[in-house]
Amino acid sequence: MFRTPLAALGLIATAGAAIAAGLPLTPQPVNTDALPDVSEEWLTENPYRDAGDDVWKTAIEIGESGFVQNCARCHGLGAVSGGLAPDLRYLEAEEMGDEWFVERFQTGYTQDGVTKMPAFGELLGQKAAWAIRTYVETRPDDGTLEAHTVRLLEIRDDLVGMSKGGEGDAAALHEELKGIAAEVETGSGAPVADSAAFRAANLISGDAPDYAHAAEALTVGLSAAH
Repeated sequence: MFRTPLAALGLIATAGAAIAAGLPLTPQPVNTDALPDVSEEWLTENPYRDAGDDVWKTAIEIGESGFVQNCARCHGLGAVSGGLAPDLRYLEAEEMGDEWFVERFQTGYTQDGVTKMPAFGELLGQKAAWAIRTYVETRPDDGTLEAHTVRLLEIRDDLVGMSKGGEGDAAALHEELKGIAAEVETGSGAPVADSAAFRAANLISGDAPDYAHAAEALTVGLSAAH
C-alpha cells in the first residue's frame, strides 16, 4: 500500500495520526459543489483520478483546501509528515491504497479508547474524501525539484518582472516549466505531480497568463520543498 518501508513502518506504529492535545476533533466542511457527483455507495477506487483534466485539477484544488482544514495538523502541510502520522504521499495511487484511505476516512481510528483520528465520512462525504485523496496522491516526492531549484528561481524572477510590465518570452518559459514538471515524480506513483513547476506552467498558459500568481506558486512551492 505504501511505497516506502519507512512510511509503512509509520503506519504500523502510529496508524492514523495522533491528534495532539488541545487540537479540535471537529471536521471542517468542504465545498465540493464543483465536482461531479458519485454514487451513494462508497467506492473503493478514486473516481477523479481518470475523470479528465478539468475534473482532476478541480479535485486537487478542493482536496488541498479540505486537507489543510482537516488533515494537515497531523499529516503535515503538503502532506509531508513530521513522523507523528503516516506520510500519505506514499500511499500507492491504485485500488489497494484507495481502499485503505477511504476506510480510514470513513471510520477514523481509535486506539485504547482514545480517538487518534476522527471519522470524517458521514460529515464530509465521499466527494470530499476523493478530492483529498487526489490532492495527496499528486504530491511530489522528496527532493524531486532540487536539481531545478536554481533555474526555477530565475524563472520566478522573470515572471515577477513580466507581471510588472517587463519583457519576457512567455511561450518559452511555459514550455520550459512543462518540461521540468514532467520530470517531477510523485511519492504515490501517480503519473503527474502537482508540483510548483506544474502549477506555474498552467498559470501562464492560455490567453490570460497570470505571471504574478505563477511567480507566487514557484516561491511557495520551492519554499515548501525545502
